[in-house]
Amino acid sequence: MSDYNIALSIKTQYLESQSDPDKEQFVFAYTITITNQSHDQVQLLTREWHITDADGKVTHVTGEGVVGQQPLIAPGDSFSYTSGAVLKTPVGSMEGTYGMISSAGNPLDVPIPLFRLAVPNILH
Repeated sequence: MSDYNIALSIKTQYLESQSDPDKEQFVFAYTITITNQSHDQVQLLTREWHITDADGKVTHVTGEGVVGQQPLIAPGDSFSYTSGAVLKTPVGSMEGTYGMISSAGNPLDVPIPLFRLAVPNILH
């Protein structure tokens, strides 16, 4: 069990102005705030996403850092970023993992809980 407590806050937004439902293009933004609630500095090195649309199609995305950065997050500090996803359906979900390392050199896998992407008022 890890001694590291990394909290995530996730907000999503449908970008109607960038979407084109007639062409099965639904654009969403998400803002994630990562808060380091441990006693050691951590650095976000990698990300891995599993993006699922309403048809059950899963897209895997992996890469270094987030939005071109590999932020250092001091104890008690937070790092926020906004990114986006394009789905072919008006509803979908995302989940994944951040790969981090502590200043002591301990690797950490921080799970990103499942969150929903949905056009407003599409779900009843």
